[in-house]
Amino acid sequence: MDITQISTPNAPTPAGHYSQATVHQGVVYVAGQLPIDPATGKMIEGDMAAQARRALANVRAILEAAGSDFAHVLKMQVYVPDIALWGEFNAAYIDVMGSAKPARAVIPTRDLKPGCLVEIDCIAAVRA
Repeated sequence: MDITQISTPNAPTPAGHYSQATVHQGVVYVAGQLPIDPATGKMIEGDMAAQARRALANVRAILEAAGSDFAHVLKMQVYVPDIALWGEFNAAYIDVMGSAKPARAVIPTRDLKPGCLVEIDCIAAVRA
């Protein structure tokens, strides 16, 4: 099986035993991305909008390293600790994603990493 592991310094280094993304048969599988600044390795401070933008920037950097982009995202999953944050997340998401409208789920979950308001993973096609 031909699986390529993706690693870019433009996104946070994985904190565990996993890759930032893997690519198989033209499909990119991006691991969950937190609002961590790749330059410092620290969670950014701020509200949902700031954290959503940072997590999406991390996803974008990984997609680009894998030969993809937001226009090629097939499905995005978003985890939030409280569904009350959905509106604030959605406003930042619309601003960052522009005309890209992949299938998406916003999933309320219990606590994420301390201080974290969002985690995002996705599946995308590699650009032709």
